[in-house]
Amino acid sequence: MNEQNLARYARQIIFPGLGEAGQRKLLAATVVVIGCGATGTVLANHLARSGVGHLRIVDRDFIELNNLQRQLLFDEQDIADRLPKAEAARRKLSRINSDIEVEGIVADVNPDNIVSLIRDADLVMDGADNFETRFLVNDACAKLGIPWIYSGVISSYGMTMTIRPGETACLRCLLGQMPAPGTTATCDTAGVLAPSVSVVASIAAGEAIKLLAGFGELNDGLINYDLLDNSLEQFEVMRRNDCETCGIGNYEFLNAEAGTRTATLCGRNAVQISVPGGQRLDLEALAAGLHRSGIDDVAVNPYLLRARTDTFEITVFPDARAIIKGTEDESVARSLYAKYVGA
Repeated sequence: MNEQNLARYARQIIFPGLGEAGQRKLLAATVVVIGCGATGTVLANHLARSGVGHLRIVDRDFIELNNLQRQLLFDEQDIADRLPKAEAARRKLSRINSDIEVEGIVADVNPDNIVSLIRDADLVMDGADNFETRFLVNDACAKLGIPWIYSGVISSYGMTMTIRPGETACLRCLLGQMPAPGTTATCDTAGVLAPSVSVVASIAAGEAIKLLAGFGELNDGLINYDLLDNSLEQFEVMRRNDCETCGIGNYEFLNAEAGTRTATLCGRNAVQISVPGGQRLDLEALAAGLHRSGIDDVAVNPYLLRARTDTFEITVFPDARAIIKGTEDESVARSLYAKYVGA
């Protein structure tokens, strides 16, 4: 890296805590961003501009018009070009900083591929849209000893937590069991204010820069921010000796012993998603959330909920099982389930 290229980062380098040594650590680092929606685009944008030398962006989804309200790397041309989020992000970030290497991987993160996606990473960043992926990341990072930063935003509030295996509590220490489908809101049912995303993701990106460059005090607890009441709070999270992941070393999600199951239904152009041991859903409450998200064609009775979009028919049962009709692509079905039911 010559002096002319280092000049790009001059305003960081003159910061006493970072300096040229810290900048060179950033340039030598590999960071994987899992999910490139609202949170992921802010994270990737900050890290690319700060000079993280190798960014790997992994996302399974494509860009829609309603993404542009909060997903800061995308524009209307990306939609016209029908680009997946990972590829659109790669192109944009490569134009922002041509000195770094940016990979865009269009993939559904799952137990079969997560180790290969993150094994060479110095840090993993959470831009996921569901808790199942986060619990999987938590398992994989704990097993491989890779630090990761949890970030989640919904409505007007969000949280972030810097997790260092062997040193801090992990996500499962914080949450215990994964929230059951239908018990947590999603952006598509509760909405989200874009500035809340930017604040929480910027805090997480700041943590990443400090961790990689080796300066400053890291957040060992949970930071909670709410735009609506202007609150910013930090909570201590204690490591648990009985934690399934970091205490016992039982990697249920990485070993595919927990989480959702998918199966393509032969001849029906449909995918079934089931949740072993899932709690019973309140279908009436789920229907109300779908109405708020803009889906008008929703019918519900004590036995099932059926919602229709222009492309898909989604049937949800009280045991959290769902049949997504209109696709045989399991990653598409999982994305729709996470979007409308929550996982």
